[in-house]
Amino acid sequence: MEDIFSQFGDIFGGHFGGGFSGFGGGGRGQSVNRGSDLRVKVKLTLAEVANGVTKKIKVNKYVACDKCGGTGAFDSNSYSNCSTCHGSGVVTRITNTILGQMQQSSVCPNCGGDGRIITRRCTNCGGEGIVQKEDIVTLNIPAGVADGMQLSVSGKGNAARHGGINGDLLVVIQEEEHPELIRDGNDLIYSLFLSIPDAILGTTAEIPTVDGRVKIKIDPGTQSGKILR
Repeated sequence: MEDIFSQFGDIFGGHFGGGFSGFGGGGRGQSVNRGSDLRVKVKLTLAEVANGVTKKIKVNKYVACDKCGGTGAFDSNSYSNCSTCHGSGVVTRITNTILGQMQQSSVCPNCGGDGRIITRRCTNCGGEGIVQKEDIVTLNIPAGVADGMQLSVSGKGNAARHGGINGDLLVVIQEEEHPELIRDGNDLIYSLFLSIPDAILGTTAEIPTVDGRVKIKIDPGTQSGKILR
């Protein structure tokens, strides 16, 4: 609702009580910066896929500068009012139409809606507000994920320039092949080779599972291709 009425306010301006300021609150048109998303691949064994796992991974990403707190300015006095919007954060354009004058407001392209320009930049980040750093992220991967599945970890992506909201970390699952077991959806397939005497007379055999090896009974007269569950 607030976004919808703010658009009407941008179009009609003061014709409707100051641009629907009762709905949107008026003030600067500052937009919220958002950092970019990161995508990483994580390899999982079959046991980790079946049971779920907690993994800690190293991610090289942009984080907020420690020296300026992510603002990009040297200190609180390193600002001046934007000359384009004169500190309001918005620029207004008036267009003549057959219905009269139409007023449209938008975020100032010079200051990005902040209303201020940095005059003295932070020496650590060069005024960007972000620096590149290696971070350790803990991933709680649930049981039953599949190869190629993508999980999203909110707020663990790149930090935004000059403050704002962090992007997300997108985790792409890569399932490592098991040396003996083949995955078929939620089932696992194992091919057991028997000698003719064992198939005729019956025997016990040891087979692998994700949790270790178990013994199964092979009935006498078992035919090739029979499926035991």
